[in-house]
Amino acid sequence: MLDSSIFDLWSDEYEQEVNTTDNNNEYPFAGYNKIISMICDAIIDNSPVKVLDVGVGTGRLSLELYKAGNEITGIDFSREMLDKAKARMSNAKLYQCNFVEGLPPEVIDESYDYIISTYALHHLTDELKVKLIRILLSHLNEDGIIYIGDIGFSSRTDLKICKAACKPDEWDDDEYYFVFDEICEQLADYCKATYQQVSHCAGLMKIH
Repeated sequence: MLDSSIFDLWSDEYEQEVNTTDNNNEYPFAGYNKIISMICDAIIDNSPVKVLDVGVGTGRLSLELYKAGNEITGIDFSREMLDKAKARMSNAKLYQCNFVEGLPPEVIDESYDYIISTYALHHLTDELKVKLIRILLSHLNEDGIIYIGDIGFSSRTDLKICKAACKPDEWDDDEYYFVFDEICEQLADYCKATYQQVSHCAGLMKIH
């Protein structure tokens, strides 16, 4: 199980490290900012709406939606990252919670037009991903959409190609990266899902 203290310590340098890796087109964050822009563009065009950000972190994505007048609720298990997000979005509803265990009580009776998650769910096994996505589906308003941007691949073959291209000891074997054709098969009975590969190591999933 992940230790939130790791992310507390990372909170000060997180965005700088992500941007540097993305700018260099390197694993694991190549495509990060493009995914952020794609989600923002899709939601801002329909503002104002209610948004739940699962793994809100420092608020990098939600801040843009917040500025556009959308109602933001965010959850994360790192208190330090949530404090940084709160400093940026004073009126957002932000809750500390380990979403592996489900959603916090404050949102149990809520529903949302959009549920978003970026670079958070790869810490969960596929079984736990499916379990959480099914919970999130129950919190969507009619015609609502879930966007998940994360380290991911269209197929297991693509994942193996990316892993082989990484530098020695660079690949993180402790993570559970999205493989769309596998996760889509597990979700087939519950929702419709599409996937767009954005970089050699990241993609955007749309679920409804």
